[in-house]
Amino acid sequence: MLDNRIKETLGRIEELREILELSLADMAAATNVTVDEYKEIMAGNKDMSFTFVYKCANTLRVDITDLLTGESPHLSSYTVVRNGEGLELKRREGFGYQNLAYLFKNKSAEPFKVLAKYDEAQQNVPIAMSTHEGEEFDYVLSGSLKISVDGHTEILNAGDAIYYDSGKPHGMIAVNGVACEFLAIVMEKAE
Repeated sequence: MLDNRIKETLGRIEELREILELSLADMAAATNVTVDEYKEIMAGNKDMSFTFVYKCANTLRVDITDLLTGESPHLSSYTVVRNGEGLELKRREGFGYQNLAYLFKNKSAEPFKVLAKYDEAQQNVPIAMSTHEGEEFDYVLSGSLKISVDGHTEILNAGDAIYYDSGKPHGMIAVNGVACEFLAIVMEKAE
C-alpha cells in the first residue's frame, strides 16, 4: 500500500508536469529513467530515489520542499531543525532521509541526515548507481558506508567524509553488519 505522503508528492509532480506542458517522455529524460520506469514510479509501483525527486524539482522549477509538502519554504535569514524533526523523504527501501533545511528558501544546498540500513543481500551485488547535477558532500556519523563514485570504491567510517561530482555515477550501502548514519549535502555546481 502506498504511503499517503508519497501519493501526494507524486500528485504534485504530475500536476506541475501538466501545468508546464511537459510530456512523460520529457520527464523521463529529465529524471534519467525510461518512460516505462517513469510510469511505474508515478503509479507507485517502483521506489522513487532522492535523485528522481531532486531531478523532478529542478525540471519543474520548484524547491524539493514544494514537491514533498505542497508548501514553499519561506525563511531567508536562518532556520533551525531540532533533532529528529527534519522533513522525512521516503524514497527507497533501506534508506531514510531527513531534510535539515526544508524551511529555508532559495537554498544553494540541500542538507540531509541519512540512515542507510544494513542489508546482507546487498553486500555481494553491484551497488545501485545514480547521478544528479551538482556536487555532494557525505560525512559519516556512525557505522560504515561503502561508496562507489565513478568506478572508485571507498569504505568510510565514523568521522570520514567524501566530496564528489554527483554528475558521476555514485551509490552507497551500509557495511560491517550495522546501519550507517551520515550527513549528505547536495549542492549546485559552482560556476
